[in-house]
Parts: sequence; structure tokens; C-alpha cells
Amino acid sequence: MYIRRYSGESLCSDCFKKSIVEKTRRTIFRYSMMPHGSRVGVAVSGGKDSLSLLSVLNQINRDSRWELIALSVDEGVEGYREEAILNARKLSKELGIPHTVVSYQDLFGFTLDRALNWKEEREESSCSLCGVFRRRAIDEAAARAGVNIVATAHNLDDYVQTFLMNLLHGDVGRLGWLHPSYTDESFPIRRVKPFLEIYEEEVALYAYLSGIPFQSVSCPYMHEGLRSEVREFLNEMEAKHAGMKNVLFRSSLEVVSQLGSPAKGRAIPCRSCGKPSSGGLCGVCRMKALVEQHINYADNSS
Repeated sequence: MYIRRYSGESLCSDCFKKSIVEKTRRTIFRYSMMPHGSRVGVAVSGGKDSLSLLSVLNQINRDSRWELIALSVDEGVEGYREEAILNARKLSKELGIPHTVVSYQDLFGFTLDRALNWKEEREESSCSLCGVFRRRAIDEAAARAGVNIVATAHNLDDYVQTFLMNLLHGDVGRLGWLHPSYTDESFPIRRVKPFLEIYEEEVALYAYLSGIPFQSVSCPYMHEGLRSEVREFLNEMEAKHAGMKNVLFRSSLEVVSQLGSPAKGRAIPCRSCGKPSSGGLCGVCRMKALVEQHINYADNSS
């Protein structure tokens, strides 16, 4: 029996799993995330969250409302990513969903392990640096699969963490991007978050009750940066005050709704890769050049 402390519900395992599917369904239709007939790429890292998302969307899609394609990115983290890609491939096959995989090595010419091998010399956290490349890699996987929407497994915890991090960094202008209905015409592939209204711990419980595999190891870079501290703070607050994350989520939605969409500058093609950018060189190409500079330095010094 699972007790939702923030709502007072008591649910058996079957009712709990059904509630997760139904909450996801409601979120999708509340924010018009995935119109009928969409070709949807599901970003499947191979962890419990993304595998759960693929499973839930497959259940909602019994009437073939959408065409689902699993998208995975192999960042190149030795001893970690191999198991995840195997899990993603296995579940995709079981569900009969096509699976597209791209890698940092093929796209950028280096693995994440290689790209991060200058920790003492950089200001960016590992997660920040990886995030820049991962977003581009998912876009590339989506383009290869021919999808027009990408669904990611970001949950309620991820959302409120990002909201607070933007405030702590002073990035108030970016808050408008957090609205669930926000779209940017500069980027033809829309990103949506069907787990937006579900706690991270409930996604984990769904995975456990559904027999979805948990990775045996965690990403070795996951505890760098501000997000881990914000996550710990929010978990502590939720433990003391049940429903605090839910209240913060609703409050953040109200704030971003009041702010409206952020001002959109004219996107221009990156002079290196041709992708949309706000300046002459996009963030991916800037970061790639920086990484390559340090890789070449290390190679020439050895």
C-alpha cells in the first residue's frame, strides 16, 4: 500500500500504476503536448525515469494516437552508459518501438570522459558541459528519426529544481521558457515533459512495481554543480512538510504564466554548424572548440 502524503490517498500497487498513467495522460492533454498524429521521439537514456516514460506512453498509445520512436544518446561514460543503452534497446524491442542511437564520439569526435578530462582547469560543471552536447545530440537523433516532438522524462522534481536554479543564478529572463506550453519557432522539434506533474519518487516506485530495471551504477559526474544541493534541500523540505514540492510547482507555474513568453531575439545560423544561434557561434560549437583545445593540449603534452 502506497500513501501519497501530499494528497492523503492510499493506493495498492495496481491502482498506483494506473494513477501514474492517468496523471501522465492528463498532463499531455492539459498542455496539448502531443497532438494526434504526431511522430514522437521519446528520449530514453536507459535509466528508470526514461524507461518508465517509454512504458507509460506506450500504454497511453493503445489506440495508436502517435507514432513512438525511442531516442538514445551514448555520451561515452565508461562503466555506466553501456548498461543504460542495453536497457533502452531491450525495452524498445519488447514494446515493438523503433530505437535510434547516436553517440558523442560520432557527432563531436570525443566521448564525454575525454571531454571532461580537464576538471581542474574549467569553471563549467560536468553536468553543464554535458547538457550542452546532450541537447544537440537528442536533436540530431530526432532529425535522423524524422520526429516532430521529443518527449523527455523530466519530472516535477526536475522542474522545481530548474526553477530555483534560475532564480539563484539570476536568470529571471529564462523563466518564461519553463511554461509547459512554451514553443520556440526557431527550433522545429518541440520538447515536452509528460511526467511534469509527477514526483521523482513516484516515477521510481512505478519503475520498481513494473519490473523496469534500475541501473546498477550511477553517473560518476552527477554530484557536481548546484543541482545536487538544490535537490537535497527540496527533499529535506518535502520530508518535513508533505506537499511542499507540489506547492512550489504550482507557484512556479503561476510565476512563469505571469511573466509570459520571454522576448525572442532573431535566431541566426551558426557560422560553424549552421544551427540556430543567438550570435555568430552557437553554444555547442563554442564548447566543442574549448574541449578540443584542451584535448589537443593534453595530446601534445603527453
